[in-house]
Amino acid sequence: MSTNIQDLREDYQQSHLLLADVNPCPVEQFNVWFEQAVAANIKEPNAMTLATANQSGRPSARIVLLKGVTENSFVFYTNYDSGKGRDLAQNPYAALVFNWLELEKQIRIEGEVRKLDRDASEAYFQSRPKGSQIGAWASPQSRIIPDRSVLEDKAKALKEEYLHEEQLPCPPHWGGFEVIPDRIEFWQGRSSRLHDRIAYALQVDGSWRIDRLAP
Repeated sequence: MSTNIQDLREDYQQSHLLLADVNPCPVEQFNVWFEQAVAANIKEPNAMTLATANQSGRPSARIVLLKGVTENSFVFYTNYDSGKGRDLAQNPYAALVFNWLELEKQIRIEGEVRKLDRDASEAYFQSRPKGSQIGAWASPQSRIIPDRSVLEDKAKALKEEYLHEEQLPCPPHWGGFEVIPDRIEFWQGRSSRLHDRIAYALQVDGSWRIDRLAP
């Protein structure tokens, strides 16, 4: 490798984050930062790392897309038989990370994960493009397949089967999860690695404790 990885570094100087700056509600603070990311034209600002662990504690992480924010949850959709779906069936807790380097910002979210009710999952599925609906049916997500033709042949068969239909039914093995946070941290890059970190921790009474963390 010709690149010296040890020499790769940036000095962050765009902004700062003070306790006096943040909203008392971490979800509202998330919304503020998310809108900043959208306004900055960041490609797929809703892309997030989703980390899960199986019942043995073995971790796994991948990028998924945030598809909804409620007053107390963050929503994404997937195949329930996928690797992440199997992990969450065994160990229903997860961590999310949003990393917007263009803004020198990062958000970490941790909490319990629950399946969305079936009506919500089906409603979202029907809002997706038909090609995405076909893809959800065609792919045995995370399973070993001999070659790509397995996917292409299945997708072709589904296109023919539903040629005259505008939508496909929602697969029974596909739907939404919501992450219900008990901890959210906002990170703002600062010069000389003296970054700002503001952490929210959910209390027993439902309130949020807000602390500054050392970088």
